[in-house]
Amino acid sequence: MPAPHAPEFRRRAVELARLGEQPVAQIAKELSISESCLRNWMAQADADDGKNGVEQGRLSTDERAELAELRKKTKRLEVELEIVKRAAAYFAKENVLPK
Repeated sequence: MPAPHAPEFRRRAVELARLGEQPVAQIAKELSISESCLRNWMAQADADDGKNGVEQGRLSTDERAELAELRKKTKRLEVELEIVKRAAAYFAKENVLPK
């Protein structure tokens, strides 16, 4: 997998594409990236700026980070809940059976 491009590079590439002085395909070729990559960056920048993001179903970068954090937290809580359930079952069993 190629190394990700720096945020500044992405931002500048999007700015160049938005100027409209050259076709997106030409800008992408000059920057040695694919046209679809540049278009994805543009769509993500629109979502981050609050333009057409909801209509396209695209989350902003901040929303993506929050979603990832919430998924990690949910997974951790599910594991903790499973531990508590097993402990409760173990202690309930210990209290019912004679020693």
